[in-house]
Amino acid sequence: MDDLVTGLVLAVCLFHLNTALAVCLDDLSQRTILTGTKVGTVESSVNCKLQGSTRPAAFSKDGDFIIGGTFSLHSYTQTAYNNYTNMPAPVKCKGSIITSELQSLRAMVFAIEEINNSTELLPGIRLGYQIYDSCASVAVAVHVAFQFLNSFNPVFSTNNNCSQSGMVMAIVGDSGSTTSISLSQVIGSFNIPQVSHFSTCACLSDKQQYPSFFRTIPSDQFQAEALAKLVKHFGWTWIGAVRSDSDYGNNGMASFLQAAQKEGICVEYSVSFYRTHPHSRIQKVADVIRRSTAMVVVAFAALGDMKILLEELSREPSPPRQWIGSESWITYSELTRFHLCAGAIGFAIPKSVIPGLRDFLLNLSPSEVAASQILTEFWEGSFNCTLKNSKEYTAADKKVCDGKEDINSLHNQYTDTSQLRITNMVYKAVYAIAHAIHNAMCRGTNVTAKCDTLTKLQSKQILTELKKVNFSQNGYDVSFNANGDPVAIYDLVNWQKSGSGIIEIVTVGLYDASLPVGHEFWINRNITWMEDSRKVPFSVCTDSCPPGTRKVLQKGKPICCYDCIACPEGEISNTSDSADCLGCHTEFWPNAKRDTCIPKPIEFLSFQGILGIILATFSVLGAFLAIITAAIFFHHRTSPIVRANNSELSFLLLISLTLCFLCSLTFIGAPSEWSCMLRHTAFGITFVLCISCVLGKTIVVLMAFKATLPGSNVMKWFGPPQQRMTVVSFTFIQVLICTIWLVVSPPFPIKNLTTYKEKIILECALGSPVGFWAVLGYIGLLAAFCFVLAVLARKLPDNFNEAKLITFSMLIFCAVWITFIPAYVSSPGKFTVVVEIFAILASSFGLIIFIFAPKCFIILFKPEKNTKKYLMNKNQS
Repeated sequence: MDDLVTGLVLAVCLFHLNTALAVCLDDLSQRTILTGTKVGTVESSVNCKLQGSTRPAAFSKDGDFIIGGTFSLHSYTQTAYNNYTNMPAPVKCKGSIITSELQSLRAMVFAIEEINNSTELLPGIRLGYQIYDSCASVAVAVHVAFQFLNSFNPVFSTNNNCSQSGMVMAIVGDSGSTTSISLSQVIGSFNIPQVSHFSTCACLSDKQQYPSFFRTIPSDQFQAEALAKLVKHFGWTWIGAVRSDSDYGNNGMASFLQAAQKEGICVEYSVSFYRTHPHSRIQKVADVIRRSTAMVVVAFAALGDMKILLEELSREPSPPRQWIGSESWITYSELTRFHLCAGAIGFAIPKSVIPGLRDFLLNLSPSEVAASQILTEFWEGSFNCTLKNSKEYTAADKKVCDGKEDINSLHNQYTDTSQLRITNMVYKAVYAIAHAIHNAMCRGTNVTAKCDTLTKLQSKQILTELKKVNFSQNGYDVSFNANGDPVAIYDLVNWQKSGSGIIEIVTVGLYDASLPVGHEFWINRNITWMEDSRKVPFSVCTDSCPPGTRKVLQKGKPICCYDCIACPEGEISNTSDSADCLGCHTEFWPNAKRDTCIPKPIEFLSFQGILGIILATFSVLGAFLAIITAAIFFHHRTSPIVRANNSELSFLLLISLTLCFLCSLTFIGAPSEWSCMLRHTAFGITFVLCISCVLGKTIVVLMAFKATLPGSNVMKWFGPPQQRMTVVSFTFIQVLICTIWLVVSPPFPIKNLTTYKEKIILECALGSPVGFWAVLGYIGLLAAFCFVLAVLARKLPDNFNEAKLITFSMLIFCAVWITFIPAYVSSPGKFTVVVEIFAILASSFGLIIFIFAPKCFIILFKPEKNTKKYLMNKNQS
């Protein structure tokens, strides 16, 4: 029902060709804008009150087929105050002519004239045009849309201007996304194709809402992705964002923010404004930019809006900012007067060359200028004079144009054909429509083409053919994808100061969305940054976390704001801005910076270490001392003191002590399978041999004194054979224990990774702890037994009672090994081995010093005591 009402309203509006649409247009345009729907879906009935006159075309010409055009020649409209008692006056534009838009308009006329003069494209068919100024206003754009639709009504015209009765087959424009949206929502229901040259809003790619919309300029979706990659390329993760409060700015910035989020870019602020907003609103936006910490500002703004913002920023000194611009303003040369934007970069439509266009633009005759209100306004504004027939300008301070004005002397966007970026988009749009008409009307190509001028052409046919066009004009390819968009190709431009201090727009790179992912973007020239610097600006919320640290997000702030925390012990991060730290392999450990894993240092008691050298030295000295003692005893083997102390057991004891000293060397050096088995077994057997000899000597002392008692024959039962058997028996038991230990679960070398996290300890595992403690316990048992016997024999009467010396030596031995147990268990790493070697050396030195040192002293320094008489003399008590 709503669609029917809306259709009836449109039918009534179209029926009256020469009436205005003031109230109707106002109602329809407001509904279109506010609800975001097509005119065909207006939700309530519309009562149109048609009064007034139609809006005159800025430029028009008759032809077989009419191409409509809308351009934003002005940026503002006059503010109207309606009292709702009288019919509102038609909306009027105000402000100065936008010369770049005038150049685009004239390029459309040039392209149509060029096509009309062509013998290959549309031969025999002439194209006309109706071009309007939309004033960058939605209301005006909708008004213009209805005037395009009015041309469907076959009304006979009595005046000389027949263009109103021509059928508008397609439309070029508008320059802004918002006005293009409003235009497309009106004409889309009638299948009239619209090809825009400067409407980049990604929303216009939605074919369900805008089925007849095409464009020769890429969608903002591509530009937003390109801008996000550009920001990421230079390492900026903390940026500010400003945008026009319009469809172009809001949709473009939304696409950019979405792409930026994927690239890990954070936005400190995102503010919007519009040129018609109160000055206080613009001032607030400028203050946000001044106070921000982000050094980079991405501006997705229309030309008129950007101009207003830069003027506001220029009022007060502002901190330097690196500006990133969208294509709508980054190539506009008139903005380069704002030196605060020096160094700005952004993407722009590629430069182009249109042969003959410059001559056409400059070929303006006085009569042609006087016949056009738009050209008259442009002429008078450019030369600051008044044409005689001008009714718009009557200021007394303006001189009358005398005809000597030279358009070649002008330097503005209209005469500047060095770039022709957006102008070429207009040129391609006209040719795309012409090719679509040609494909629908003509057969053949080039000079052989023949067109059927009698065929009635519908706009829907052109819409169908536009989807299929694919041609090249002046070396520039023109085609549309399923969404009506062209291939996205951008120049990367940079505002660079020349030697004279003038800011020039220089192309420094390219972005081609058709190339493979990762290869779309490259830079081929040096870039000049803000403050004329060659160094890339730095814009991050937090400095990059170096390797060896990880990021910890700051509470309540974006992900780009974080603290850098050193990796925990045993973990590393080898990349900047790492979110997590990784643990090293068990045999590796982080370096000091914790940015790489290095092999853990391997530690063991080596011969090169200080401890190893000291212990090895004492071990060799002890063995050497035992050998010297044996040599002294051997040299004086016939002396009474040697013979009285059981020389056979003494020599065997000295040999075992030598082995005890030397076995400590097996504990030094890198553990191996053989050294692990050897060190513990050699230690256990040699010490049992040593204690067995001491035990034998102690028993001999006891037996010797028992033998002096009347009727005692004890020595018969403990003579030399029994002594040898005792030593061998005790030693054999230890050999048996060691053998069982080695067979069942022998010691083996291991890498100890648990005692120290940062290093590896090479050590010998016991294999069977029971075997180790059995060996040690057996030694302790013999030592305790020997100590008890020595204590019992210490007070026996003799001038040289060896039991006393044995008592002291065994006391030292037992003390050392009792303290060894807790020290051994609690000592970490290689110090376990050090404790064991120390116990071996201490107990061995105790034995050799307390047992043999007094004898050697007498032999060497007190020979008078080394006599049988002295030894047999009883102590006088």
